Amino acid sequence: MSLNALGLAEAAAGIRDGRLGSAELVADCLKRIDEVDRDIEAWAFLDRDYAMRQAEAADDHRKQGKATGPLHGVPVGIKDIFDTGDMPTEFGSSLWAGRTPRRDAMAVARLRAAGAVILGKTVTTEYAYFNPGKTRNPHNPDHTPGGSSSGSAAAVAALMVPGAIGSQTNGSVIRPAAFCGVVGFKPTHGLIPRGGALLLSRALDHVGVFARSVDDVALLAQTLAGFDEEDPDTRPLACPPFVEMAASEPPLSPRFAFVRSPAWKHAENVTTEAFAELVEALGEQISEVEIGPSFDRAIDMHRTVMEVEMAHNLHRDFEQGGESLSKVLRALIERGRTVPAVEYTRALAGSTSLNTALDGVFDEYDAILTPAAPGPAPRGLDSTGNPAFCSIWTYLGTPAMTLPLLQSESGLPIGVQLVGRRGNDARLLRTANWLVKTLGKRGRGRATPAKTSAKTNARRVKTRSDR
Repeated sequence: MSLNALGLAEAAAGIRDGRLGSAELVADCLKRIDEVDRDIEAWAFLDRDYAMRQAEAADDHRKQGKATGPLHGVPVGIKDIFDTGDMPTEFGSSLWAGRTPRRDAMAVARLRAAGAVILGKTVTTEYAYFNPGKTRNPHNPDHTPGGSSSGSAAAVAALMVPGAIGSQTNGSVIRPAAFCGVVGFKPTHGLIPRGGALLLSRALDHVGVFARSVDDVALLAQTLAGFDEEDPDTRPLACPPFVEMAASEPPLSPRFAFVRSPAWKHAENVTTEAFAELVEALGEQISEVEIGPSFDRAIDMHRTVMEVEMAHNLHRDFEQGGESLSKVLRALIERGRTVPAVEYTRALAGSTSLNTALDGVFDEYDAILTPAAPGPAPRGLDSTGNPAFCSIWTYLGTPAMTLPLLQSESGLPIGVQLVGRRGNDARLLRTANWLVKTLGKRGRGRATPAKTSAKTNARRVKTRSDR
């Protein structure tokens, strides 16, 4: 196996044990980039010589017998909305071309402290919103990779780098991970600090991670999580043992709540058929659950919060360089500036009661199972796809992840999204690993759409707000 195909944990172990060098690994990743990135264009900034110098320094550090971190010598990609003190950070916008910050974002600083090699900056859509960047889907370059963390997802999927970080304000981690066929993890809101990253919405912005296995996203999340005094939504708590928990066996086989959610009307036939097969494969371990009418307006409330807070946080760029912004971004800002304060306040407060309403589901089930997107990556590069299946869980700040367990008849991935209770990130990772291993044992690790619908145990769990 080529070194560039190694996962994060496997590569880190090999470097730590002296079985391979960081310079070998980074050189193999750069070779892979030279081979395939002409068709994918996942990178916004890449300095090959600088990447190799970092790797050689990591090898010298280990050879001198110095302590090594959990990602020592392993290359990682950084979405181009996170400040890097030694590379440009341009937010996918011509307004910020050539901008080089003076220091690293907290997430980047923690990766460096863990020994990671910052390979380069991955492409983001404009201001991490809907206007696409140049990246194409590694499975078929005529299809979108999703967004806004398009470069991070595509680079990991195309074996250019074993892991990357991104962000999600709507569907910007889960959707591109699903479209590109990798594991994407959006942790509980406030788990990973956002200091030094582009601020769009304090209430909705999450830092997320991409890798090719559940164990690897657990390693990235554990490295990044923790309190940061510059992020008011982080808390001074002990970091959960994500790596150990993800690798452990659950004491009881997990139970899943299959939730169609208010976004189900957007599901394509290929998705409904594929999920029917998945439900059939899980048998008694899954039940169809209705979360109730109290969630019907959650997507609209998410949109209200996002538009108002983005309009506020991008007001200077809008007022001074509005003609340089895309029409879709200008339209969002214009809408956000007209929302009444009472409507915004109501939308901001609504997530608390809905999280409470989900307690009844999570008291009975280990995770919610639902699509990550309406279907596989759409054809065309003018759109990044519909984020509706992600909006509710971003609004609620719950941990969510997507697993590449299904595929369409054309070979494009279809993501399976798992959602957990706020703060139960480690348990969600363990449940996800169980699902991957269990479906693999049953020969359904890459299920294709079923030809007939499976019978399911449909039921309704009354949420507290519906009682």
